[in-house]
Amino acid sequence: MTQAQADLPPIETLFNPHSEEYMTDPVPGCLALLKRGRLVWYEPWQAWIMTNMKDIMQCWKEEYLSSDFYDWEFAPQRPPEDQWSNFERAMIGHSLLADHDHHRLVRRVTAPAFSRNVVDKIQERIEPDVKKLFDDLGQPESFDYITEIAQHIPFISITRMVGIPEKYWPDIRKVILTFTETWNPTISDERREAARQDSNRAIDIIREVIAERRAEPQQDDFLSTLLRIEADNPEFEEWDIVTLILALVGAGADTTLVAQQWSVYSLLKHPEQAEAALATPEAFSNAFSEINRWGVSSKMGFARYAPADMEVLGHQVRKGQMILMMPHLKDYDSDYYPEPETFDVARKFDPDVLFGYGPRYCIGAALAKRQLYLTLTELFKRFPNVSLAEEPARDETDHNAIVFKQLRLKTNL
Repeated sequence: MTQAQADLPPIETLFNPHSEEYMTDPVPGCLALLKRGRLVWYEPWQAWIMTNMKDIMQCWKEEYLSSDFYDWEFAPQRPPEDQWSNFERAMIGHSLLADHDHHRLVRRVTAPAFSRNVVDKIQERIEPDVKKLFDDLGQPESFDYITEIAQHIPFISITRMVGIPEKYWPDIRKVILTFTETWNPTISDERREAARQDSNRAIDIIREVIAERRAEPQQDDFLSTLLRIEADNPEFEEWDIVTLILALVGAGADTTLVAQQWSVYSLLKHPEQAEAALATPEAFSNAFSEINRWGVSSKMGFARYAPADMEVLGHQVRKGQMILMMPHLKDYDSDYYPEPETFDVARKFDPDVLFGYGPRYCIGAALAKRQLYLTLTELFKRFPNVSLAEEPARDETDHNAIVFKQLRLKTNL
């Protein structure tokens, strides 16, 4: 460390994603962290933070760090296979955290399940449910978008897309949203273990649904497609199906709920751009990248782990240490984006790294954006003069993102 760096205040005094200051305005903290260096030690989390976008993209592309939760120095000891619970079977050796070769196999064989044609069919399947949500809402003077609409969308989408029968939904809804907490370094061991047990119960339900679908395979949904892929590819097995569904339901539901809030909030703060943003699914795809850039809702990043003692960006990193890649730090960097304070749904993103980059690019990105587009177009169709009823208060209890306690809208009918 140079003398100039030693004289700087501890980075945790400038960057604290769980502080009221960050929730109110995350930009100063993100810029302070970005400017501190390409790899920064963050004492509160006992983790390194990778700040530079070029370095992050190279790490995504080359995969020189581990994605395996059990390689983290603070993870519970990796149990022997004869003691694995559902959680271990999903997290060890399968599609979420698989070795490079198997992960590429999973992506290759499942690509047809995420094609444009499939996404179009999924939209047709969930559109009646979205319309019913708004029908049930009626024409109130005002309403909370989160409780009335946003909280229901991820579950509707997954129910129709994956093909999980609605009879299972009350049980799986209770346990699936905590999946992303199982590898969060900022929460207590007790909370992480509770999330692990929730994941075990969710996987029991998913496997029961898979068994039912094997008995009645001729259904036009994502799960039936995966079962056909399994039949044609010996190296693709049931646990790959489980982890794919777990990723879509767990991580997808969590992030989609955040995206719903920020998409509505951003467009209502800039109503003159709503029409352009929602002109077509392709226009919204680009607008959604701007919504995420402008909102800076992230608190953390993408977790990776050092597979051995190694040098990373000029620093000695010990085996097992976490390295958090934080691509959102660039979002208000004027060297990366011209006029970053300006919200512009036509802003060019090249490359667009919102959903990752390289081999680990989020395979469900198109699905996530399409369900958002469908819901927002319905909102503005029903309430063309909709506006914010008040500036929403931030919810400090969310472990992963800046979210709102409520998002009250005036319909102005």
